[in-house]
Amino acid sequence: MTTTREAHLVDLVDVSGASVGAATVDAAHTAPGRLHRAFSVFLRDPATGRVLLQQRAAVKTRFPLRWANTCCGHPQPGEDIATAARRRLAEELGIAGAALAPVGVHTYRAEDPATGRVEYEYDHVLLGELPAGVPPLPDPAEVAGLRWVSVSALLAGLSADPDDYAPWLFGVASRLIEHLAEQQLPRPNAGRFDAPERSGGR
Repeated sequence: MTTTREAHLVDLVDVSGASVGAATVDAAHTAPGRLHRAFSVFLRDPATGRVLLQQRAAVKTRFPLRWANTCCGHPQPGEDIATAARRRLAEELGIAGAALAPVGVHTYRAEDPATGRVEYEYDHVLLGELPAGVPPLPDPAEVAGLRWVSVSALLAGLSADPDDYAPWLFGVASRLIEHLAEQQLPRPNAGRFDAPERSGGR
């Protein structure tokens, strides 16, 4: 299935994320690489706050057996990002119905030293919660392993053993952390209601 997807089209973009054309997955990842749209999903356990990581299958043409976020992929040209991400969650992990929200964009370029293939991506980072009663059912052709980790444990692992992880993971995890920090900040004047001042003359 990985080989078949190499013929799928991806959305080529400029540095601002504007579409500029299309190319096959294979062509976009051939050195020196062509900047294209991608997505990276994190699913969280709502009870613990831990995030689900996947170990990429050995047959992957780019960074096999590295640990990465829950799910990655490419929308087809013109395809909605969240729709494409939900499709890949179902294909890779058997997870359907996850609500996903955007948390930022990470642009990066990385060459796989083993295969010479290049990731050059304008990567939309999405966050969702694992739907209740829906255990992950990974496709072994896509996923070699799964594990739940706290965000702090993920950062510690990236620092201690960076070669165990996909090269984009630190960047997309940084977008996630920024988003979670913003969610915890108190809003100015939260809980206050001040009646607007009235101008004179009434």
